Amino acid sequence: MSVVVRFYETGAPEVLRVEDEDLAPPGPGQVQIRHQAIGVNFIDTYFRTGINKVPQLPFVPGNEAAGVVTVVGPGVTEFKEGDRVVYATTTGGAYAEMRNLDTRFLIPLPDSIDNRTAAAACLKGMTAHYLLRQSFRVEVGQTILVHAASGGVGQILCKWAKHLGAKVIGTVGSKKKVALAKAAGCDEVIVYTDQDFAAAVKSYTQGGLCDVVYDGIGQATYPASLDCIKPRGLLCAFGNASGPIRNFDLLLLAQKGSLYVTRPTLATFTATREQLLAMAQEVFSVISSGVVEVPVRQTFALTDAAQAHRALEGRLTTGASLLLP
Repeated sequence: MSVVVRFYETGAPEVLRVEDEDLAPPGPGQVQIRHQAIGVNFIDTYFRTGINKVPQLPFVPGNEAAGVVTVVGPGVTEFKEGDRVVYATTTGGAYAEMRNLDTRFLIPLPDSIDNRTAAAACLKGMTAHYLLRQSFRVEVGQTILVHAASGGVGQILCKWAKHLGAKVIGTVGSKKKVALAKAAGCDEVIVYTDQDFAAAVKSYTQGGLCDVVYDGIGQATYPASLDCIKPRGLLCAFGNASGPIRNFDLLLLAQKGSLYVTRPTLATFTATREQLLAMAQEVFSVISSGVVEVPVRQTFALTDAAQAHRALEGRLTTGASLLLP
């Protein structure tokens, strides 16, 4: 018997239901995992609210977890019972005490990474990887803007970018989050709810603006994010924390300096197993070496998943949040 959290209709956190289920044995190419820690991410709320379409209802949210292999299905040779693993998918299903999962999604965990760090860092760390190293390759001397710099992805982005030699400007939603953003490596922190962040960026850079803006907020920061980018620079819009950007005006890109824009997703950058493992290896490396820290600042019982969603959407969290079975 496994505890699982699912929803039968999209809506507010109250649609999340805690249930028991009998889990079938893993099928061919699958293993059964007992979760030790489950990552909570904004994308989970996108599925719950209907911003992202679910493949079917009912649906079990959650795309990131770490645990131990307990049963190996037919044909599996890469993993064995007792192996520690982590995964970050876009298929849902992580909000559960146990689950079956295709091995193509599984990443072996090195001894240097504990389960909680892994569950907090896998999706966020690989998101930071495709933003910093692939969507736009940050180099020494460049200037970047990171929205929500005190959040889970934001802190990793800032620390990693600083290590790469970038000048890092961060925005946060309240004054109490400024210290967290500074600790994450930001050279300058702007409380975007209190001041015109585009004007502040222009002042700080003495009109030079930014090579790239990493925007996981969405509606509340568009189109002002475009005013922070130097000619032929990039807007990397990777999230919708304040709601999705609607009616994007392509002419603004021309008017503001022949700008580029991209809306990347993790699934695209981990389309093959080779890509997945290569990204994970680099993420684990920067964590193990101390370049990046992944602080777990909030934990909730799995059965309190709705409470975790309320805290996340209410901007009451910093760093990473976990559900613990």
